[in-house]
Amino acid sequence: MTTRAGFVALIGEPNAGKSTLLNRMVGAKVSIVTHKVQTTRARIRGVAMEGDSQIVFVDTPGLFQPRRRLDRAMVAAAWGGAADADVVVLLVEANRGVTEGVERILEGLADIGQGRKVALAINKIDRVEAPVLLGLSKDLNDRYPFAETFMISAERGHGVDTLRAWLAKELPEGPWLYPEDQIADLPMRMIAAEMTREKLTLRLHQELPYQLTVETESWEERKDGSCRIDQLIYVIRDGHKGIVLGHKGETIKAVSKATREELEEFLGRRVHLFLQVKVRPNWLNEAERYSEMGLDFKDGNG
Repeated sequence: MTTRAGFVALIGEPNAGKSTLLNRMVGAKVSIVTHKVQTTRARIRGVAMEGDSQIVFVDTPGLFQPRRRLDRAMVAAAWGGAADADVVVLLVEANRGVTEGVERILEGLADIGQGRKVALAINKIDRVEAPVLLGLSKDLNDRYPFAETFMISAERGHGVDTLRAWLAKELPEGPWLYPEDQIADLPMRMIAAEMTREKLTLRLHQELPYQLTVETESWEERKDGSCRIDQLIYVIRDGHKGIVLGHKGETIKAVSKATREELEEFLGRRVHLFLQVKVRPNWLNEAERYSEMGLDFKDGNG
């Protein structure tokens, strides 16, 4: 049997549906999905098996106009992920069309796209009429020579199998890069931290989520098969600590419960989760926090 394996980078604006598509392709919840923009900070990889091919997805942070150090590091990670991939898939929202952000990405593709196949996936096709879709497809293909165009709904799964089958066929021949049963190469500690951050993001809709980060401080395996996970939530000011804790600790309790339940389902065993909130005014400028998120601190230099 001829096996194939390679990296596929999903790129697009924040909220274009990259994480939803990744989870749909991989068949498990690997990259966190929220309705806030910019939730994927690190290049999380999901591994999907399709016939004799192993597709390793690089889920890049959304591409946007960076303002702060963290933003710049995230954008550098996104383009870095695309530059390392065998195939690139640009995800564009059907209902938003060619925005300024999409135009900027197309300019960047002129550089990154050289020497590799770039496919176009128009997502959220259920939100617009067919003539609009065809017009958008023509417009985008006039601007860039895409190898193939796919009409999909990542949320509902429409067109996703066709895209996955095409990707499997386009990857280079070679041995698989990961054991067959491995779905993400992110250490579990980091996935657990991302789950907690997702729950915080969903509960706290203000600006706060971008000012906090979560780290798994310790992970202890217990004799009864369960595990104890201790996590630290870093915020940049005292006022934020109160928001995260909530009235009589209600917010942190609800977050802890939701994360624990998801972790138990993910790991298939009992989990004891302990969360602590710490004020760390300067965490956005600490190199260590960036490496915890899988980003390069140096990439943030503006």
